[in-house]
Amino acid sequence: CISVSSAETVLFAGVSTVVILTVSSRVLLRGRAPTDPLFYVYAVYALMSVVNLIIGLEQDGIIDGFMTFYIKQADPYINTAHGHMISYWDGCAHYLMYLLMVAAITWGQSYRAIGLYWVGSFLMQIIVYIPGNVVGKYGAQLNTLFLLHLLYACVSVWACFRVFRQPATWNLQPTVRHKKSVLQRPTDLLFILCLLGASAFCIFRGLVVLDCPTDWCKDYILNHEPYLKDPSAYPALQMLVNMLYSTPCFVIMLYGLLVPGCDWLPDLSLVHAGAIAQAQFCHTGASLHSRTPVAHRVPSERLLLFLTLNLLYALIPQLLSYRCISDPAFFTSKSAHSRSD
Repeated sequence: CISVSSAETVLFAGVSTVVILTVSSRVLLRGRAPTDPLFYVYAVYALMSVVNLIIGLEQDGIIDGFMTFYIKQADPYINTAHGHMISYWDGCAHYLMYLLMVAAITWGQSYRAIGLYWVGSFLMQIIVYIPGNVVGKYGAQLNTLFLLHLLYACVSVWACFRVFRQPATWNLQPTVRHKKSVLQRPTDLLFILCLLGASAFCIFRGLVVLDCPTDWCKDYILNHEPYLKDPSAYPALQMLVNMLYSTPCFVIMLYGLLVPGCDWLPDLSLVHAGAIAQAQFCHTGASLHSRTPVAHRVPSERLLLFLTLNLLYALIPQLLSYRCISDPAFFTSKSAHSRSD
């Protein structure tokens, strides 16, 4: 039997490792050490991502004996299907982002674009995961190690503000499309229709987890996405976050497409694209994962429709973000154009 003090030991070891690695990297790189403090934050986070990947591999039985105590006792909510998918997302997607940002800082290049994408991914992950730990079926098993998640959240929020303060590096060349209406911009018109559809999808699934009594909602949760009833609470929280946060973002971005000169849209589209990518990877994967009870998995006869809807919902923000950062001048106000000229 492992006592509570063991969890406290893991917490102490984790904090000590972070401190030692930070100090050691500073000493080893003295004289040519990057001045940006996020270099050290992302370097430590990259190591943590490798640990999360190991956790995910051990959970699925690919490797064994590396993180057994942490999985079974210290952090039991990581055993959920949602926890599995977070481990893989952090061990793969976040790891790649951290390496790119560390390399950019080392070479003196801007990392604002990839940083904004990470901001969205991190915020979505933490908004769903931490409350889900508290209100889900493992809420009664919180221990001292939960403080490590709160420390990670606080440091990451500080890093988010640092990323936002980075100067923008968009290439602002004048564009004649400022004068065109949305009807003369078929690509933007298609995006507007897609944003309307995505907003309706967000609202619909939010109503489903709120136990809307209509026949459509009842049929959807019974025959299309029964995972929304999973007792872990992560899917319900994810749908509520989508309805309350993603829907307003879709509406705001729709306005940015209708009215040229909204210079905040490229940044918002990157943050939102990162958030939706993380959310859809974890939600879709968890819906199909073996850790999800059979009664809550997507029925095989509805699998194609489920994957199509969720894939489209995930792709729309990615494509819109690419459209915004590939032509940032279109979203720059006329006053900014005059200053650049």
